[in-house]
Amino acid sequence: MRSIFVALLLACAATPLAVAADVKTDKAPTAQQARMTECNQRAGDKKGDERKQFMSACLSGKEPEAKMTQQERMKVCNQHAGDKKGDERKQFMSACLSGKEPEAKMTQQERMKVCNQRAGDKKGDERKQFMSACLKG
Repeated sequence: MRSIFVALLLACAATPLAVAADVKTDKAPTAQQARMTECNQRAGDKKGDERKQFMSACLSGKEPEAKMTQQERMKVCNQHAGDKKGDERKQFMSACLSGKEPEAKMTQQERMKVCNQRAGDKKGDERKQFMSACLKG
């Protein structure tokens, strides 16, 4: 009788463990798991360093910039070109379309201000020569 009682007691103690193992947890994925799933789907066929960079940016929430089509780039460059004409426009458009938008040129007044700051405590002929060279660019 005692052995039957011990066996019954052990069976009762093990039953919740067996039931718990069979029960599947239907928990929703964490935010990180959901983000990982989404980024993996969006990564598509990317491989190697390209995939690594994409996944890093995607998981950190920094969306990689979408590349513009040639048509979109042309539209943006035309807007930036403004009233430029002739060779100036041609050079600007060439640089803009290749992704190397030229730096804006300083006006004479802006250049004078910068050169004065750079000249500092120079005086006389030394300042004159420095300013001449600086203003020529």
